[in-house]
Amino acid sequence: MRSKIIGTTLPVLEIGLDPGESVVGAPDQLSWMSGDIGMTTSTGFGGGGGLFGLVSRAVSGAGLFMTEFRAQSGPGNVAFAAKLPGNIVEIAVAPGRGYLVHRHGFICGTSGIEVASAFQQKLGGAVFGGEGFVLQKLSGEASAWVELGGELVAYELQPGQELLVHPGHVGLFEESVSFEITTMRGVANALFGGDGLFLVRLSGPGKVWLQTLTLPGLAHALAPYLPQRGG
Repeated sequence: MRSKIIGTTLPVLEIGLDPGESVVGAPDQLSWMSGDIGMTTSTGFGGGGGLFGLVSRAVSGAGLFMTEFRAQSGPGNVAFAAKLPGNIVEIAVAPGRGYLVHRHGFICGTSGIEVASAFQQKLGGAVFGGEGFVLQKLSGEASAWVELGGELVAYELQPGQELLVHPGHVGLFEESVSFEITTMRGVANALFGGDGLFLVRLSGPGKVWLQTLTLPGLAHALAPYLPQRGG
């Protein structure tokens, strides 16, 4: 298996598969493919065993169904293009070394990947359009690729070290990092801070990747240029 990330602003993940090798991803993640690649869509891929596993994965944003892209009698290539300007990060998932990633962050992984919901909390419509703060958990034993928006800022938190982050900027962090939703103090923040009222407290030890581009921020920037309803 060979992987490479092409481009910078809107990168593309291209994976070369030898016969018998495969990767698993959401059905709508594929951008293009070539060679002898077979596709199989099922609820059983990506750790979706049992009703609870399926519901947990659906809540995380990964969906009920996952697609396996497998090289058949000959080699082939599959490509996954980023949906937003940003970065694609490869991580090694292993027992005791899982990761938590923002909703819709998971692109694909090798056959041992397990995708489930790690956390979900409503923070009001001002934060994520009513979607709330949702984290996916990547576990198992596999290589996985994650999409993060904008530029990346990484921190290696020491035991007891804390970082307060706007929910939209939380991109990816190791499962050893603990987290909780907290609020900013002060009436002014409650009245004028809007979605800034809610923050995520990340506590070490472990590595954290923050993303500079948030979907709410992008939507807010584009709103003045979009047709108005009823206009």
